[in-house]
Amino acid sequence: MKRIFLYGGVALSLALANSCARNPVTGKKQVVFTSEASEIQQGAAADPEVVAQFGLYPDSALQRYFREHGLALAAQSHRPGLQWSYKILDSDVINAFATPGGYVYFTRGIMAYFNDEAQMEGVLGHETGHVTARHSVIQQRNQILGQAGVLATVIVNPNLGQVAQTASQGLGLLMLKFSRDDERQADELGVEYSTKMGYDAKHMAAFFQTLQRETQSHGGSTLPPFLSTHPDPGDRFVTVSQLAEQWQQKTGKTSGLLVNRDSYLRRIEGITYGADPRQGFVEAGAFYHPDLKFQFPVPSGWQTQNTPAQFQMAPQDGSALMVLTLAPGNDLNTAATQQLQKFGLESRESRSSTVNGNPALIVVADQAAQASQGGQTGAVTRTLNYFIQYGGAIYHLIGATSSQNFATYQSTFTNVMEGFRQLTDPNKLNRKPERVRLRTVGSATTLRQALTGFGVPQARLEELAILNGMQLTDNLAAGTLIKTVGQ
Repeated sequence: MKRIFLYGGVALSLALANSCARNPVTGKKQVVFTSEASEIQQGAAADPEVVAQFGLYPDSALQRYFREHGLALAAQSHRPGLQWSYKILDSDVINAFATPGGYVYFTRGIMAYFNDEAQMEGVLGHETGHVTARHSVIQQRNQILGQAGVLATVIVNPNLGQVAQTASQGLGLLMLKFSRDDERQADELGVEYSTKMGYDAKHMAAFFQTLQRETQSHGGSTLPPFLSTHPDPGDRFVTVSQLAEQWQQKTGKTSGLLVNRDSYLRRIEGITYGADPRQGFVEAGAFYHPDLKFQFPVPSGWQTQNTPAQFQMAPQDGSALMVLTLAPGNDLNTAATQQLQKFGLESRESRSSTVNGNPALIVVADQAAQASQGGQTGAVTRTLNYFIQYGGAIYHLIGATSSQNFATYQSTFTNVMEGFRQLTDPNKLNRKPERVRLRTVGSATTLRQALTGFGVPQARLEELAILNGMQLTDNLAAGTLIKTVGQ
């Protein structure tokens, strides 16, 4: 046994020695298991999936503006030689993220909440910093090493399964700490890069206050994705403000720093604000899609999530799931075959039918149960599938739950799927999204008075104050541009 451990230790040491690389930011050697070529390949492979999931925001001028600023900043970074990519996704979620190899994504949601170019540049630097510091590669290494330790516990003593589960949870907390450390380093890089570009990074700090207020406005119960693994926004405001001061002193750029508030606001005027009903919306117990002209019921109390790629809904306890997505193929049988294969489903029974005059194929199918390490077979997932031909496309509605719960949920699944029909209500068909609209303050006033004068309802005053990165009591000079929303 000692000999096995000795050989294993030598092998691991050799592997670690051969996996050392110099970090582009720190210049220090570190153990990684992903080459730069592989890192770039991962990002390139993920990019089409990201775009398919969220869609690109359809404003070529804004996309070009964002891409040009991203590339200019990347040229000042620690990895200027990467083939960088910067894209705005068509999502109202306030988020920004990067994938390996130089792929950086902002949502239209976060673009709407920036109030000057300096804020955008700071967050651009932050996300670019994740790539230059190879944070995703380091996270992969940590996960490999951590999981190796957990698996070793089970191999040495198979009776310690519960310990392994606890160890996995501990590893999750450790990964969160690593992630927060990464976020702090990315904040530092965001300050460094944006300052070198001539921007006032203190405005990046102010944006964290906007994010904190937006979170608190929803009860503070859930964090936006951009904050889910990040340090406390209040702490970040203080830290980033200090870092900005330090970098301004270090670079000698203590005056004349760029903010570009009005020019940025004019760039985003007309950007879609909030959820775009043209891509589908839930109202009064139903899902409506104006562009594709269909609707179907949503079970009472179920939570929903809508993206360009699919619509999902589930009860709060997560005991079932329903998904609507497009199916490939030109006929129902081909579409069903491909979709069942894609999801690893085996058909139990199928029949042809119609749903509100539309040809349909109905399939009950099981997902093959996976055997656990102990040799036990997990619960079978049973699904009800409706493939419906409508409007020149084939829609796949799938309801999934455990085989034990299938009888309980089958009628719910069926009611939703049989309720798929053409949307004819003009009120739903003509629904338009809200957009950011700029207004100019005519005379000195407060933000509250200005918004009220522009017809903003009392119930939305605080929402608009957060969108503007201001307090309602803030004084505004004549000629100040502020954001409102309207169609």
